[in-house]
Amino acid sequence: MRRVGIPRLVVAGVSSGVGKTTIAVGLIAALRARGLKVAAFKCGPDYLDPTYHGRVAEAPSQNLDGWMMGRDAVIATFCSASRGADLAIIEGMMGLFDGASATGEEGSSAEIAKWLNAPVLLALDSSGIARSVAAIAHGFRRFDPEVWTAGLVCNYIGGRGHLELLRAATTPFPIVGGFPRRTEIAFPERHLGLLAATQDEIPDASLQAWGKLAEEWFDLNSILEIAHSAPPIMTSDSAGAVSQDQKRCRIGIAFDEAFHFYYEDNLRRLESLGAELIRFAPTRDRALAPIDGLYFGGGYPECVAEKLSRNHTMLDEVRAFAASGGPIYAECGGLMYLSKGIRTLDSKSYPMVGLIPGEAVMSDRLQALGYVEVETRAPSILGPAGIHFRGHQFRYSNLEPPPSNVETVYAMRSRLSGAEMVEGYRVNNLLASYVHAHWASNPLVAQGFVDSCAAHAKRMR
Repeated sequence: MRRVGIPRLVVAGVSSGVGKTTIAVGLIAALRARGLKVAAFKCGPDYLDPTYHGRVAEAPSQNLDGWMMGRDAVIATFCSASRGADLAIIEGMMGLFDGASATGEEGSSAEIAKWLNAPVLLALDSSGIARSVAAIAHGFRRFDPEVWTAGLVCNYIGGRGHLELLRAATTPFPIVGGFPRRTEIAFPERHLGLLAATQDEIPDASLQAWGKLAEEWFDLNSILEIAHSAPPIMTSDSAGAVSQDQKRCRIGIAFDEAFHFYYEDNLRRLESLGAELIRFAPTRDRALAPIDGLYFGGGYPECVAEKLSRNHTMLDEVRAFAASGGPIYAECGGLMYLSKGIRTLDSKSYPMVGLIPGEAVMSDRLQALGYVEVETRAPSILGPAGIHFRGHQFRYSNLEPPPSNVETVYAMRSRLSGAEMVEGYRVNNLLASYVHAHWASNPLVAQGFVDSCAAHAKRMR
């Protein structure tokens, strides 16, 4: 066991939409301006908010999902990714107590805060309220006294006078600041939430502006005191830890404006098992580097469908790799790319790789949302039948018509409704699904994929 004494705090919300991401970004930027190295984290399955953290922290932001990962993996991931940092900022999801169900704390930010024994900064939309802030704060404190709520951030304030009026209310923990509404630097959104924080979409000046606002409107010294009050954590660092092997294989990771939804923990697990990760851009690269496996994550392929479709040489490269028996694993946007084509909302169809029958048809309504449990019912590139793991779906497309002549490897159950489904399309050594899997739920999945890629490397020598 190892004692980890990293100062830390959770930026949680009364609900969604209260500005948690701008608070987290502002704090990270302001603390880095003081010369501190900040480790950043996001509660829950979200891929987009971590891109903002990563930009300002200049290091990958890790997801901490209680339902998909479990307690030991959450603590181990936090401690490993915090190593060498001066402080850790953990952005919550939805409201503080919202999680995988309406009756328990599983999968919530509150659960993560308890596991990490981390103090919480509670954020709320304070526009239009004054003394009522005290009722809200007392309610959250009393709802679960085991959650260490240590400070309040009153967002969308009307000015200095409004902030002082809120501070005059009797709250059980101090108000440490709040942002006024700043629409001119607000982060743009898309149907899945915020845009990914690429250089093209979010300029550095926008991110740094929130840091300057935090310096102006937040009591940073008090916030640092709160973070430093967190006691050491005991960890074995054993969850998901594998000794670094010599390079066993090379895995191509699709990474560009179309594909960028990856859990950092998943990629770390591949590397720890001996995989060298080679990033490539399906939108513009003309050839694949020498590789032994392909991993297509989620993203927004529908937004650059024409660009993907016109890159005929890359489409041919992926087809040729599949024909050679190379292992290909794909999630959500990756499944769309490997299908017959993508039909966008304006009813235009763009041919894709064509390894999976059916066209990915976009809708203006959400088609699937929520956690799922998966059991493999046949051998695949992830290992033998009977492997269990957990994941998440969040998509606006369906395969039409549903592939009927392709083996489905996954038997799935919705965490929320209990509905049972079959999915996970297998074509030779290709496995594609709408499920975003988190391999901390079962490290054997990452092991199976690396083993499949290493076996292909041996066959091709």
